[in-house]
Amino acid sequence: MVLPAAIALSGCVATPQPGITDAGTPTQTVPGPAAGTATTSAPLESAQAANKAPVYWIGRSNNNNVFLYREFRDVNEQDNPITRALRVMMSEKPLDPDFFTPWQNPRKLATSISGKNVITVDVSADAFNSNVDADMAERAIQQLVYTATAAGASAGLTDTGQQIQVVILVDGHTDYVAFNRVRLGSPTSRSAGMVAPVWIIDPQEGTGLTEGTVKISGRSTVPGGKLRWEILRADGAARTPYLTGNVTAGADAAQPGLFNFSLNLGRGNYEVRVSQLDPEGKVQDLYVDTRGFTVK
Repeated sequence: MVLPAAIALSGCVATPQPGITDAGTPTQTVPGPAAGTATTSAPLESAQAANKAPVYWIGRSNNNNVFLYREFRDVNEQDNPITRALRVMMSEKPLDPDFFTPWQNPRKLATSISGKNVITVDVSADAFNSNVDADMAERAIQQLVYTATAAGASAGLTDTGQQIQVVILVDGHTDYVAFNRVRLGSPTSRSAGMVAPVWIIDPQEGTGLTEGTVKISGRSTVPGGKLRWEILRADGAARTPYLTGNVTAGADAAQPGLFNFSLNLGRGNYEVRVSQLDPEGKVQDLYVDTRGFTVK
C-alpha cells in the first residue's frame, strides 16, 4: 500500500564525517536503569482515534540523559496516518517544553508499507539540516522509527504481532548519511535503550481537567519497579510541594510497566512529577518526568 505525501526533491548530498554508524545497528549508548534490573522497551501502540497521531520527541531527564517521549497530537483525519505523524515530528513543536526535535520540515515526505511489516519512509535531504553530534543523530533516527511504527500500529496498518521495521530513503536513494553521522537504508527496528525509563502518559502537558478526581497514568521500563510521585502547585515559575506518594509499576506481561494513581484536586495549576526510586538509596530520584496541567 503506497501512502503519498507532498512532491518535491532536494539535491543535497551529505559529506560523511569519521565515526559513521549504521541505522540498523545503533550503538545504544543511552544509560538505562540499574544493572541487573529487568527492563522492557515501549510496546507498540494500540488503536487510537483517527484524529490522534502518536509522535515521539527527544527529552532530557533530571540526570541529563536523553530519551524518547511520546505525545498524542491532533491531526487532520484526511492525511495519511504515518505521514501525518512524521510531518508533525518534523515541522511542529512539542507540547511539553522539556522536549525537542532536531528534524527540519521537509519539502518531500512519503511513506509506504510492504506485506512484511516494513515501513518505507522517503524524505528529502533538507529534513537533516541540523548540526548534531553522533549520539543525538542516533536518537533522531530512532525518534523517526518510533513515530512511524507507532502511527502504523495505532492506525491498524501493521501486524502488531510481528516486528515492524523502517527503511529510510532520502530522495529515493539508500546509503544517505543522516546528519553526517548515521548511514540510512538498512531495515531498522525500535531500540529498547532509547525510550524513557519513566514516562507520564496522562495528562499531557497543558491539559485542562475537571475539578474532582484526577487520574495520573504512565509507564516505566521496569515492571514491578517502585516509583515516587509528587504533585506541586504551580504559580508562574514557582512550584510548591502539595502531595507525594509511591506507586508500583505493573508486572503484567500483557502491559508491563504501566502505573496509575488517582487524586482529588481542587481548582488550580499543578505539576506532577514521577521518578524511579533510587535502588542505592540516594536522595536524587532517577529519570524524573514532569507534566503541567490545570484543574478547572
